[in-house]
Amino acid sequence: MKTKTILLALVLSLFLTNCVQKTEQKTVIFTLDASEMKNVKKVAIRGKDKPFSWGEATEMKLNANNNSYQITTTFVTGYKFTEVKFVVNDSLEFENEDNRRVIFSEKDTTHYKAKFNKR
Repeated sequence: MKTKTILLALVLSLFLTNCVQKTEQKTVIFTLDASEMKNVKKVAIRGKDKPFSWGEATEMKLNANNNSYQITTTFVTGYKFTEVKFVVNDSLEFENEDNRRVIFSEKDTTHYKAKFNKR
């Protein structure tokens, strides 16, 4: 009886340690339309998951052809989404409101397009 209990506990512990969520690489192209904005000096993004963070903004690059800002990044995650906010001239959008939720595509790349402070 004691042997069966130990064996059962061992098998159960093996199952519990293998419950780790599988991670995948998820590439996202973030595009912020700034065509309606005046005097834009700096555009960045903050987020919940690495390589982003809430504490430090990651700068986005200007596409002068259509006055948009863009950044491409890859997340290594087991989640189906991430959360972000854009920063323009050091002003964080949606202050004291919910973050933007970016749902990862099942395909290779997710394209996320937005306008500052607009849902």
